[in-house]
Amino acid sequence: MTKSRLEAFSDGVVAIIITIMVLEMRAPIGANLGALRPLLPVFLSYVLSFIFVGIYWSNHHHLLQLVKHVDGRILWANLHLLFWLSLIPFVTAWMGENHFSAWPVALYGINLLCAAIAYFILTLALLKIHGPDSDLAAALGADFKAKISMVIYVVAIPLAFVKPLLAGSLYVCVAITWLVPDRRIEKTIRE
Repeated sequence: MTKSRLEAFSDGVVAIIITIMVLEMRAPIGANLGALRPLLPVFLSYVLSFIFVGIYWSNHHHLLQLVKHVDGRILWANLHLLFWLSLIPFVTAWMGENHFSAWPVALYGINLLCAAIAYFILTLALLKIHGPDSDLAAALGADFKAKISMVIYVVAIPLAFVKPLLAGSLYVCVAITWLVPDRRIEKTIRE
């Protein structure tokens, strides 16, 4: 099976996710800039989630550049990732509408953790069919960034019940580390 259908379907789902997120943002009642102030948490939640969805889309794209073929396991692993990404609009809206309260921030982190685990499972499935000597295996290496991201999520989730804004700051730190696409993959592609 070729990877092109997997890529096209994934791109379509990501586009729908972003569309749903932006449609969740409602225009304020009022024609002055002060009317926007109550929407600031909603907007900040949207920005963070847009960045995360963009990170997944970009890294998914880079990852698939090294993939030669896919099988049923990879299709299901990819659907698993898309499932968790599809919940981002819900947790984003809940977190923003409730001004970064404990439960919404914790659930946001749980969703991010589950998406990270799903992405990791996808990479394992890809490595399984491409082998330990493949360009993909060489590019991914130990994948320290993915593992440390999951650790940060595990720390941030319970922290959300004590200091929700600090937990949110940890989510921002993870996003910052992933803003630049994986250079190992780009380097492998160039070679």
